Amino acid sequence: MAHRAEHEGGRGWSAWRIAGWSIPVLLLMLPAVAMQFTSEVNWTASDFVFAAVLFGSVGLAFELIVRKSDSLAYRFGAGLAVVAAFLTVWVNAAVGMIGSEDNPYNFVFGGVLFIALIGALLARFEPAGMARAMAVTAVAQVVAGAIGLTADPRSAVFSMGFGGLWLLSAALFWNAAREQGPAGSAR
Repeated sequence: MAHRAEHEGGRGWSAWRIAGWSIPVLLLMLPAVAMQFTSEVNWTASDFVFAAVLFGSVGLAFELIVRKSDSLAYRFGAGLAVVAAFLTVWVNAAVGMIGSEDNPYNFVFGGVLFIALIGALLARFEPAGMARAMAVTAVAQVVAGAIGLTADPRSAVFSMGFGGLWLLSAALFWNAAREQGPAGSAR
């Protein structure tokens, strides 16, 4: 019984958790190793700290997702939202969503992430509310990208495509809400 409780809800160090936390470590090692062989990869200590914090945040988010719900639709929806947020931050920091990473317009995408976070908090991470929050986030992502069409059309269309990730997340949350049934009861 203690063994079962240890592994339910993502607790305990299963092979999946070990693999999941090993991936960020391996990803951080890639530029460190590449820097030994080429001058084209030139990360500073702050680059490694930024990446470690970002990867750690993603890992922690996945830990919380696994503990929140046993529904695969919920887990995939939340996972996809975390991936969309991660990619938004990473792309913005590396090259910028619109123009270069130094373009002040890119701060607009921080607003998109703020909408996702506030929506999730207001929804109390419940599936139906999360579906609505991710749908609103998808619209915000598309609007943010569309505003940038005049500045950099190709990058704007690329950033608008991230709206599809948020929308797919919303659809998965909606499916999780339907699985849950009325008033949060399990079917």
